[in-house]
Amino acid sequence: MSEASENPQAMAVQKRARPDPELSHKSAIIKRSIELHGHKTSVSLEDQFWDGLRFIAEVKRTPLPVLLQTIDAQRGFANMSSAIRVYVLEYYRNASATQATQAGRPAA
Repeated sequence: MSEASENPQAMAVQKRARPDPELSHKSAIIKRSIELHGHKTSVSLEDQFWDGLRFIAEVKRTPLPVLLQTIDAQRGFANMSSAIRVYVLEYYRNASATQATQAGRPAA
C-alpha cells in the first residue's frame, strides 16, 4: 500500500500539488522599485499588471514614471500596488465598454 493511501495528510498534500489545468501561465507577484516624487518605494505586482501598465503608458504616450505619479495622486488611502491594479482594470473595462458601444452592443 502506498504512503498516500495510508496517510490522509499525505494524500491531501498530493492532491493540492496537482497543477490546475485551467491555469495556463504563472502569475507570480514580483517586487519592483519605483520612484515617486523623489522617494524610492517598492511595488509588488503580477507581470500581467506590469505589462498592462506599460501598454497604457505607451497608448497615452506618457512616460511610465509620470503615469505612476498620476496613479499615486488619485489613489487616496489604497496602497500603491492595489491602486495600480485598479487603474489597469478600469482602463481595460472602459476600453471594453467603448468597443462594445461602437459595435452597437450594450456595455457590460
